[in-house]
Formats: sequence, C-alpha cells, structure tokens
Amino acid sequence: MQANAVALIVLGLLFLTGLAVDQLGRRTRLPRVTLLLLCGLFAGTAGADLIPRSVQDLYPVVSVIALGMVAFLLGGELSLSTMRTHGREILAISLSVVIATMTIVSTGLWAIGIPASAALLIGALATATDPAAIYDVIRQKHAKGGFSRTLKGIVAIDDAWGVILFALIIVLAQGLEGSETGPHVLLAGLAEVAGSILLGIAIGLPAAYLTGRLSGGEPLRIEALGLVFLTTGLALWFGLSYLIAGMTVGAVIVNAARHHTKAFREIEHLEWPFMIIFFILAGASLDATALLTVGPLGLAYVVLRILGRVLGGWIGGIAANAPTPERALYGPALLPQAGVAIGMALIASDLFPDHGAAIMALAVSATVVFELIGPLAASWAIARTEKTRS
Repeated sequence: MQANAVALIVLGLLFLTGLAVDQLGRRTRLPRVTLLLLCGLFAGTAGADLIPRSVQDLYPVVSVIALGMVAFLLGGELSLSTMRTHGREILAISLSVVIATMTIVSTGLWAIGIPASAALLIGALATATDPAAIYDVIRQKHAKGGFSRTLKGIVAIDDAWGVILFALIIVLAQGLEGSETGPHVLLAGLAEVAGSILLGIAIGLPAAYLTGRLSGGEPLRIEALGLVFLTTGLALWFGLSYLIAGMTVGAVIVNAARHHTKAFREIEHLEWPFMIIFFILAGASLDATALLTVGPLGLAYVVLRILGRVLGGWIGGIAANAPTPERALYGPALLPQAGVAIGMALIASDLFPDHGAAIMALAVSATVVFELIGPLAASWAIARTEKTRS
C-alpha cells in the first residue's frame, strides 16, 4: 500500500512538473521536450535518483501509448489534400534525408577505420528520428505553415523508410561477414512493413465508418483511446511496427471518414499527460555516462549525422522545388532521435555480437545528445520558417 502511495505521489509531482515546464517553455521559447528530458535526467538514476523503480517501470507502457497517439496524429496529416499540395516535398525530402544520412555516416565511419559492416549498421541507425519530439515542437510553436505540414508528413513515413533500409543493410552487412541468413532478415523486414500497413487498413476502414456514428455526432475520447490501444496492442501482439500501423489508421480515417471533422482533436486532448510522463521517464532512462564510453567515435557520429540530415534535406528540397529559404532547414528539424534507433541497435547487436557493445554504446550516447539538442534545432528551424513567411 505504501509503495502505491509513493508511486501516486511521484506521478502527481511529475504531472505538476510538466505543467511548470509548459509555462517555462512558453516564457523562454525553449522546447518543452528538452526541458522535460532534462528534468528526467536530473531526477533519474544518472542524477539525483528521485524517481522510484515502480514509476520508472511504467516507461515501456507509457512510451507505447504516447508514440501510438503520435503515430495516429501524424497519419492524420497524410490527407489527400495535403499529399496533393505537399506530397512531392514529403517523398523527395524524406527519401533524400534517409539516403544522405545513411551514405555520409557509413562512409565517414568507414573512412576513420570502422569495419564496413559496423559502419553500415550505424549508418542505418542514424536514419531514425523521434516523431514525438518533432511533433511536440510543432504543436508548441503553433506552426501551421507549409513547412510544418511537410515536416509532419516526412516524420509520418520516416519509420517505414527506416525499417526497409535497416532490413536491406542487415542483409548487406551479413553478406560482408559471410552469413547466409541475410535474405530471411530482408523478407522479415519487408513483411513487418507490409503487415503493419495491412493491420492499419483493417482497423482504419471500419473505424472511419463507425467513429462518431456510435455516439450520434463527433467522435468521443473513449473511441480515440480505444483505437490507439487496439492498434498498438495488436501490432505488438503480431510483432509489427505500431508506429506504421498507427500512422496507417490515422491516414485511412482522415481520408475515408466524411461524416465528422474532429477525429484527431480528441487524441490531442488526451495526448499531453502521457507525453509528460513519457519524456520525463525517457530522460530518467538516459545514461549520461555513455557519452564518455564512445569517445571520438561518438563525436564523429554526431557530426556526420548532422551533416547528412542537413545535406539530405537541402538536396531533397531542391528536387521537390521547395521554397529556397526552407531547403536548408529540413535537416535541423529532423535531428531528434530516440527509441527507434535503440530498437534497431538491439537487433543489430543480437545479429552481430562482435560489434554489439560498440553499437549499443553509440546508440545510447547519440540518444542523449540528439534528444537534448534535436528539439532545440527543430524549434529554431520552425521559428525561422514562420518568420520568413510572416
């Protein structure tokens, strides 16, 4: 009973901390994502160790719920009208950023002496982003211009590109190491993407027809929660990507439902409390000492990834004929990196035990860096575009 009381007290304090951080972010214009992560880093095991284990153990569940909501909302940005207006930019920039990041990071690490297979795997990790951080920065900035809409679309499909590329790179890396299991891994990666999309369609089509009708009006919050929990739960049950599945559900509903307009506003009303706990516990889980274990390799990775994102965004912006002032800003806006990269690192370390320790240390240290500086860079990029348009 006392342990439950402590957990409830800590959760209450975390919610109030989130409220204070929100107000601080409004006054200082600092991304509240970064502020929440710093609070978690200070209060977590790497800092004052103020958060009890019973609360920290909630992180896996809270992260799935929060990211499931983000995926649902990002899918809602992929309406036919948005794709007609910004589809060329979304596809060109997202592919260009992924390819440029992969190429520059892998080539750069190989050039400084990292084995080719490990360099390829680390390059694949570098393509992952943190959709929750980017989406929250956009919301905090109240950004509604073409840049922010394109950015949401890029983040929405980024996970799919990442999974496909990661599967391809594993096949190539296993070929370099003499393994014969590569084709099976590639098929598994492609099956995960296809299965996640099919699951999203299977849930999204009936949801598009039913949501809002059951209550005789606009969708209720309970319907929104039901969709998020059902989608993420089934995706985890079948070993699929709940981010891709959730994004597909959102995209199907926004394009197929014609009898209401508020399907995604209900998620927005529910999302912030989960995001507060998610980012604070994410900060608490960060291991700042990991920065000391990777040394020059970590510094090289950070520099190369920044270069790859900026160059890829600029090239993609040119290919899509995006407004000239925005071309150099897509890369900085796509710097945040978190859970997806850690997940990829776990898979890579399991398949390549010789490189596993280095890959995991690099992934953890990069998460610390890009989760702290990424939202700041995204906030700056969005502010620059809003100022240019005004």
